[in-house]
This record gives sequence, C-alpha cells and structure tokens, in this order.
Amino acid sequence: MIKVEVDMNKCQHYGQCVFEAPTVFKLNAEDKLEYVAEVDDSERDNVEAAVDICPMQAIRIAQ
Repeated sequence: MIKVEVDMNKCQHYGQCVFEAPTVFKLNAEDKLEYVAEVDDSERDNVEAAVDICPMQAIRIAQ
C-alpha cells in the first residue's frame, strides 16, 4: 500500500492531480480536493505523476 499525503495548507485545488490519478484524487462539488490516503501499489506511477505535476508541491508519498 502507498500512503498519500496532501498538505491542504499548500493545496490551491487546481486539480492537476485529478488528471494524473483520478482514482486517488477528485474535486468535490465545491471544487475542493478530496483524496484517498492509502492506495494499492498499482497506483504508484499515477500518484508519482500527480506529485510531479502539482504546481504547489502539496502532494507526497509517505514512507
């Protein structure tokens, strides 16, 4: 399992992560980011892409 962390103080809800890992990240009805904190290893590439694309560098994979 992969542990995903988002610093919600940094996150500006641009949603770039949603495009990279739509099964992990989504924007709710108020356009605020929601995410799954623990995901299967099969999502690693998508989550890493989301980490890389986040303009605010708010996402990380916890060790």
